[in-house]
Amino acid sequence: MSSNRRDTSKWRPEVAPRSGETGSSSKGTMSVAKELKKQSKELEIDTVPTEESLVNIWQILQRLDSTVLKSAEERVPRTGWVYRNIENPESVSDHMYRMAIMAFLVKDQQLNKDRCMRLALVHDMAECIVGDIAPADNISKEEKHRREKEAMEQLTSLLSVDLKKEVYELWDEYECQSSAEAKFVKDLDQCEMILQALEYEELKKKPGCLQEFYDSTAGNFRHPEIVQLVATINEERNSNIAAARNEPQP
Repeated sequence: MSSNRRDTSKWRPEVAPRSGETGSSSKGTMSVAKELKKQSKELEIDTVPTEESLVNIWQILQRLDSTVLKSAEERVPRTGWVYRNIENPESVSDHMYRMAIMAFLVKDQQLNKDRCMRLALVHDMAECIVGDIAPADNISKEEKHRREKEAMEQLTSLLSVDLKKEVYELWDEYECQSSAEAKFVKDLDQCEMILQALEYEELKKKPGCLQEFYDSTAGNFRHPEIVQLVATINEERNSNIAAARNEPQP
């Protein structure tokens, strides 16, 4: 492999500060963006991605998996769980992978299953640079979109022309909710979150302790399959809560 391969180990996703805190998210995103621009020029990408460009983007995306990298600064866990002090929280990579499996198992034949899986795998890619920006970060939807759009432009600059167009358009389709598949995957996104919340409540043996995640998604689900899944999750959760209330107190 040629010496054009770049060392991405120094890149860090800049997670936005919580309300009342200070941070350098925009500055960090800009520095990573400049490095990405430099790489794409040095690699002289044409219509076929080079080994170097593909290895680089794989290295960048690796930081979406919090189980792989040892340094806390390099990890991108799901911020909502971090703010609730969940030990070893789900990573962005975990989240997207389970969404892709859920999309693979969809029964609705009116949906393009392959496209749903692709949307699931791409929709949070920008977070390897900007971090997982949560509502508690007090950042507007417009600013969040701007940061993620810039990150996706820089990430896809490492790809061939065809792949760049495909990956960016998938991300944009999800962001704009411009197709039935994008709307379905948005339902999956929130469904996976409350399923994970249920699992954390069961793991902590504290049924009902993550109520805000259910409150934030109530009434948002539209696809019949997801509505049914959500009902099943809520049934199990309500059963857990009822059982805990009936347990004798020490």
